[in-house]
Amino acid sequence: MRKRYVLFLLFSLIFTSQAFSQTGVKGTIKTTKGEPLPFAAIVVKGTEISTISNEEGKYQLDLKPGYHEVIFQYLGFKTGMKAFTIENKMETFDLTMEEQALNLGEVRIGSKDEDPAYTIMRRAIAKSRYHLLQVDSYVAKAYSKSSVVITDLPMEFLYKKQLKEVEQETNFKKGVPILNESVTEVTFRQPNFYKQKVIAARNSQDKDFANPNAYLLTSFYQPEVVKAVSPLSPRAFAYYKFEYQGAFRENGIEVNKIKVTPRSYGEGVYRGTIHIIEGEWSIYSLDLQTVNTGFTIDIKQVYSPVQGVWMPINQQFHVAGGIYGLKGKGDFVISQSFSSIKINPTFAPDIVVVDGKREKEEAKKVKLSSREIKTQKLEEVVSKQKEFSAKNLRKLMKEYEKQDLKAKEEKGEDIDLNFTRNDSTVVDTMASKRTMAFWDSIRTVPLTTAEVKSYTRLDSIIVVQENKPQNEGRQASKSDTTKKNGKSGGGFFGFFGDVFTGHSFGFGKKSPWRLDYVSPIYGAQVNTVEGIVLNGGGLKLHYGGGGKKENGETRKRQDLSINALTRYSFARQKLLGTGGIDYGWKRNKLNLIGGSTVSQFNSENPMHPLLNSFTTLFLEQNFVKVYEKDFIRLDFKTDRENEHFEFKANIEYADRRALRNVRDTEPYSLIDWDRRVYTSNIPLNAELTDESGAVSYEMQPHNAFTLGLAGSYKPWQKYKIKSGKTTFYEDDSPELSVNYRKGINKAFGSNVDYDFVQIGIQHGFETGVRSKLRYKLAAGKFLNDRNVRFPDFQHFAGNQFFFQFGDPVSTFRMLDYYKYSTSQEFFEAHVLSEFRKFLLTQITWFRIMGIKENFFLHYLATPASDNYTELGYGLDVGIRFPFRIEVVNSFEGYKYKQTAFRIGTTMNINIGRN
Repeated sequence: MRKRYVLFLLFSLIFTSQAFSQTGVKGTIKTTKGEPLPFAAIVVKGTEISTISNEEGKYQLDLKPGYHEVIFQYLGFKTGMKAFTIENKMETFDLTMEEQALNLGEVRIGSKDEDPAYTIMRRAIAKSRYHLLQVDSYVAKAYSKSSVVITDLPMEFLYKKQLKEVEQETNFKKGVPILNESVTEVTFRQPNFYKQKVIAARNSQDKDFANPNAYLLTSFYQPEVVKAVSPLSPRAFAYYKFEYQGAFRENGIEVNKIKVTPRSYGEGVYRGTIHIIEGEWSIYSLDLQTVNTGFTIDIKQVYSPVQGVWMPINQQFHVAGGIYGLKGKGDFVISQSFSSIKINPTFAPDIVVVDGKREKEEAKKVKLSSREIKTQKLEEVVSKQKEFSAKNLRKLMKEYEKQDLKAKEEKGEDIDLNFTRNDSTVVDTMASKRTMAFWDSIRTVPLTTAEVKSYTRLDSIIVVQENKPQNEGRQASKSDTTKKNGKSGGGFFGFFGDVFTGHSFGFGKKSPWRLDYVSPIYGAQVNTVEGIVLNGGGLKLHYGGGGKKENGETRKRQDLSINALTRYSFARQKLLGTGGIDYGWKRNKLNLIGGSTVSQFNSENPMHPLLNSFTTLFLEQNFVKVYEKDFIRLDFKTDRENEHFEFKANIEYADRRALRNVRDTEPYSLIDWDRRVYTSNIPLNAELTDESGAVSYEMQPHNAFTLGLAGSYKPWQKYKIKSGKTTFYEDDSPELSVNYRKGINKAFGSNVDYDFVQIGIQHGFETGVRSKLRYKLAAGKFLNDRNVRFPDFQHFAGNQFFFQFGDPVSTFRMLDYYKYSTSQEFFEAHVLSEFRKFLLTQITWFRIMGIKENFFLHYLATPASDNYTELGYGLDVGIRFPFRIEVVNSFEGYKYKQTAFRIGTTMNINIGRN
C-alpha cells in the first residue's frame, strides 16, 4: 500500500510538471534608446495566438514545439517579424524596435489644396457601420488585467494611525497596485450579445474572490466611445480637424497615419492619431486621448487580420487624475485571440468607396437613387455593384439596419433600440482556486515587479491572519453571527440606540415577512405652526413574495406593506396618526391611506421640511405653509416599464382645517434678523388679496371629495424585445401628458365643485457633444370653478431659498410659492440649454474639468402673474462639485424686477411627501 502511494505521488508530480512546463518565447521589447515599450502587441502569424508586453516591456508567448513566425507591433514603430523553431524549452528573444518612417509621396504639406486626410476620413467614416456589422459572431479567449494605484490621499495626517492598521490587515497600501486578472472565453453575437465564461480570476485584495474584469472592448466604429465623439462618427467633421502625416507599407498593405485634432479640446472629444488601411478604410491602430471630469483617459488599440477581417487583438485604457485630494492612476489591458468568426456574407470586403467631394465624376457614375436604396436589399445591391459613393454607402447602411430590425420583429427575435449591451457571465467553480503554476501557464501578459510584490504582500497578510489566536477568531465569528441575525448585541445601549435609529425584525431566513420599526427622529422638523415635530415614527409590516423568473431575472409578482405612522407636535401638544396599505402586483401599484396629518397646500411639497427647519431656525424665514386634514385616500398607478403609456388615478375624501402660527415663535429663531419677521401661515395669493394687497381670505373648515386622473404617453420611446417581451427605456423622447381633477359637490357633504384640465409636453434632445436642450410646456384651465378651495388651486414649482431642489428644468428659481397660484387658467414654459462651449468654456481648462454653461428661461402666465419671467445663466461644475451655480433675473410685465444667486442641483432630486 505504501509503495502504491509513493508511485502515485511520483506520477502526480511528473504529470503536474509536464502539464505546467512552458515552451515558447519570452523577452523584452525596447526602443533604440533602450526604453521599454509597454503593451506592444505580439501575434503568431496565421493563428489566433497573441499577447502583449507589460509596462516594463516584458512579454511571454506560450507556444507548442514547432515552427512559428511571430509578429511584433507597436504604434509608431516598424513591425518586426521573427521566425522561431520551438523545442521543449522557453526561448529568450529581446527585440529593439525602430520608429516607423513615413512616406509623404507627392503630398505637399501647406498647399492650398484640401489635406488628403479628409478624403481618407470621408471614406473611413462612410464604411464605419459596414465594419461594425461585418462580423456576425465570434468566440474569443481574452486575458484582461486591471491595475489601480492610489498615489495620494486627502489630509492623510488626520488618519495616519488608522491607515497603518488598514495596511496591516488588508492588502491596500498607497503606491501598491490593486490588481485584478481574469481569463475568459467570450462569445459575441450581433448586435449586442456578450457571454463570458470565466476560466480564471485573481484579485490582489482577496485570494478567494473571483471578480472577473468586465469585457471592455470598445469599437471606434460606433459614433460615440466613452461619452466622446469617435473620429469615425458621421458628425466627426464638426468636431475634428484631420492632418495627413504620411503612409507606410507593411506586409503588402498601405497604412495612412492621420493626426486627429479637436476643434476645441475638452470633454466629449479625442486627440491623437489613427491609422487607416488604404482601400480597406478600416482601423489599423489608434492612440487617442480624452478627458472626463478632470481625469485623462488614453485609449490604444492594435488590429490584426483574422479570416480576412481586421479585428482588435489588443486594447489599453490608461486613466490618471484626482478628485477631492484623492489621486491615482489605473490601467486596463485586454489581449485576445479570436476563433469561430462568422462573417456576414452581405458585407463583401471588396467594395470600393468613392469620395464624392474629391472624385465628383466617379461618384456620379455610381450614384444610386433613393428608390433604389429603399426598395432593394443590401446583398442585392452589393451583388450588382462594387463601387459606391461615401454618401450612398451611409444611406445603404441606414436602410439595411431598418430592414434588419423589421425582419427581426417579424420573426419575434430579440431587439434593443437603445443598443444596450446584453451581458451574461458564468464563473467556473475553479476560477478563484487556480494555482500559481496554472496562472504562469495561462497568463499572456507578464506581471511587473510592483505587481508581483502586491501578490506577495497578500500572501504574507493571509499567513499572519491564519496564525491569529483561535479565541480572536471565535470572538469575531460570534460578532458576525450577531450582526447577521439582526440583533443589536449591545445590551441596554444597543436597545436604546435602536429606539432612535430604527430596527428591522425578520421572521426566519425563508420568510417573506419583515417588520420595521421606523424611528420618528428621521422625520424631525421645525415649523412655526407645530414647533418641534417628530414625524413618521411607527411600524411597517412588509411582505414580498411570489417571485417569478423572467429572462434570467427574478421579479416579484406581489408586494404588500401595512404601516401605522405618527406625527407629534410639541407646540400643539397633539398626536396625529395615519395608517395605510400598499399593494403591488405585476406592474401595478395600489395604495390606501387614511388618518390625520398636516399637509402643505401644494401637495408636491415645493419646500422640503428639513430645509424649512434650517431657514426657520437660522434665517428667520418660514416658507412652508400647511393645513390639517382628516382623510382617506386611494391611489392607483401603472408602471411604464412595459408600456409607452403611464396612468395614475386617485380619489380622496378629506375634512380640511386651517392652522395658524403658534403664539410665541421666538424660541424657534436662533438668530434674530433685524429686518425679518415670520410670515403668516395664510399664503399670500394675488387672486385672494384686496386692492391694498392685504390677505382677504383664510381657508374655512370644509369637506372635499376629489378625483384625479393623469396619463402620459411617449410615442417614440426606445425599447428592447427579449424572449418576446417588450421593455421600454426611460429616455428624453417627447412625453405628452394630460391631467384631469374634479371636485365632487355635495357627495358625503363635500363643499368643493370644480373641473380642471391640463395638457403638457416635455422633451430633451442633444444639440451637440455634451450639449443638450430640454423644455417643458404646460397649459390648463378650470372649466368649472364654482367652488375651488386653496389646496385645489393650480400651484407651481416655486423657490425662494438660495438652494434649489427638484427638477432643474421645470422649477422656478425666484417665484413665490403661492403668490400666483390660480383658480382660473395658466400657461407655463421652461427651457434649459446646456452648452459645452459658449463663454467661459471657450477656455480649454473649463472644458477639461467638465464644466458646462447653462441658459434657462421660465415663464408663467396667469390672470394675475403679469407675464412673470425668469432668465438665468449657470455653471454646471459636474461630479467634482455636483451643483449648478446660477445668477437669475426676474421680470414682471416684461420689466426687470430683481437679481438673485442660486445654488442648484445638477439632477432631479425627488424630495417626496411630508
